[in-house]
Amino acid sequence: MNRKAHLFKNEFIMAPLKLGYCHDKDGKVNARHLEFYQKRKGPGAIIPEPFYMDAGLRENPFQLGIDSDDKLEGLQMLADVIHANGASFIAHINHPGRMANPSIPGNYFWSASANPCPAGGPIPVEMDAKMMADATHLMKDAALRAQQAGADGIELQVGYGYLLAQFLSPITNQRSDLYGGNLENRMRFPLEVVIALIESLDIPVMVRLSASDLVPFGINPDDSKLFALKLQELGVVALHITAGSACTSPAWYYQHMLVPKGKNWEFAAGIQEVVSIPVIYHGRIHDKKDIDFLRKTYQARYFSLGRAFVADEEVVGKLFGLQDEPIRPCLACSEACLGGVKAGKGLGCVVNPLVNTRFPDLQPADLPLHVAVVGGGLAGMQAAITAAKRGHKVELFEKNELGGQFRLAWLPPGKESLDEIVDYFKRELDYHSVIIRKMEATPWILEDEQFDKVLMATGSVPAIPPIPGLCDYHWAEVLEKDNLPTGKKILIIGGGLIGTEIAVSLIGHHNQLIMVEMMEDIARDMEMIERKVSLQKLVQHKVQIYTNSRVTSVANCSVSIENSKGELIEIADIDQIIVATGMKSYHPFELTIPFTWIGDALKPGKAEDAIKAGYEVALSL
Repeated sequence: MNRKAHLFKNEFIMAPLKLGYCHDKDGKVNARHLEFYQKRKGPGAIIPEPFYMDAGLRENPFQLGIDSDDKLEGLQMLADVIHANGASFIAHINHPGRMANPSIPGNYFWSASANPCPAGGPIPVEMDAKMMADATHLMKDAALRAQQAGADGIELQVGYGYLLAQFLSPITNQRSDLYGGNLENRMRFPLEVVIALIESLDIPVMVRLSASDLVPFGINPDDSKLFALKLQELGVVALHITAGSACTSPAWYYQHMLVPKGKNWEFAAGIQEVVSIPVIYHGRIHDKKDIDFLRKTYQARYFSLGRAFVADEEVVGKLFGLQDEPIRPCLACSEACLGGVKAGKGLGCVVNPLVNTRFPDLQPADLPLHVAVVGGGLAGMQAAITAAKRGHKVELFEKNELGGQFRLAWLPPGKESLDEIVDYFKRELDYHSVIIRKMEATPWILEDEQFDKVLMATGSVPAIPPIPGLCDYHWAEVLEKDNLPTGKKILIIGGGLIGTEIAVSLIGHHNQLIMVEMMEDIARDMEMIERKVSLQKLVQHKVQIYTNSRVTSVANCSVSIENSKGELIEIADIDQIIVATGMKSYHPFELTIPFTWIGDALKPGKAEDAIKAGYEVALSL
């Protein structure tokens, strides 16, 4: 059998995603892994998460391993699940080098040179000839073990700032021997590893390559084209093109919503011009518009989707037109996928309540009910859709625009993609024939119309602290176009997620900003990439921040602040005060018929919490 010719069963490839589901920390495939991949139907190939090749090279404590034969049984089960769905199984081999997780005891750190990651981490050991031989042997053994487990191909990581990219990049490779200096020397070790794999395996090898580090003096597209040609000459069968580095440009690495969409595609097109082997396009490819654009603009033939498969496990079927329902969009927020792994909970998803929740599959209701949903925010819309899918007759009451307070979430710069989930919910409501009543629900209407069940998704309202003199203030509605202040001196009370987002948004309108936060840090509850970018902007624009402090009083245009030492600070000439000190549930009324509070109306939380709550309550109807 010519396995090389059949590596990709169709043009869609599922990119590797760290799941973090090994909660026994044994590195073995378990039921959660199998369930996750079993549900991802449609791609021509699946590249599971990166496998650690040595217990001292883990990127997170809950990572899958391929370091020993005791992992083979689980890996073979994983291969069977992937093959049963009609996809090829491509094992991702990655030596992290200096990017091994420093918080995991026993990890060690090697690199091309003894340069630590600027974002933090230990100083790595500069590799000598024996270390390079050992690393090559490690990658070869891992690839052979994957082949034994039933893998149809190997993907070697030569990007994202990991070990082989550390040799390729002038930033991290400052050697003066045959493995450093000019491009030919910097390519030498990565190419030696490629040769070792190709000569040892009976299955094809493809390479994942960062075409650019997207930082000055890093890997650049011209060098990547030359490297791509060398890989093709050696017999590499496909190139999976990415950009960025986990160390120096993490927002690009994760294709975060805060960076422009499409840069990766340009890099892939440039490499496609110089090679004849398949080039796989990657980076926020989420819907048919993206696919059509790539085909028309770059004549792209292969597409790598990562988080799109998390947001919607049936995305490929929908792209092929085999299903009518709209694609549930990935928002590129990294909140629950990256955030879930970093927090030790495992990969989740803000928009998909079925990821890492173990909710049962939807079943038709035993007794269809007449259900009212009061409130068209995220929890209310998700509850209405799920209830309708189960066969209930659903009417949703919303006097304003659908989306609730989440309509404010995409107003900060760079967060426009968040709008897509509300558009998706609107299409789903229509697809499942949910009746939208554009009016305010009242107890009399709900009780007179004899609904069997009422879901109260009335959301939350700002929790305003009892500060003497505080009577004229704003909340996040200040970000709406007609409310945006310009050239004002503004004091923001509260430095959490909402307060920080407001501050970052107002920077660009020539405002002088002061933030007051009672805790030691600001933006504590913000996703890590957005937090890093936001804090950099606040520092760059010299926003005045008082932590461990509280506002004690407001008088006319002056505000009194008390710090942790009991010292009073007076700030005068304040033009506007914004309060972002948290939320509290909103209960406009109760009913004599059966009802349930859901989402923020039960407990204020994030978008992920609201969507999960809406889904879960509909399961119980």
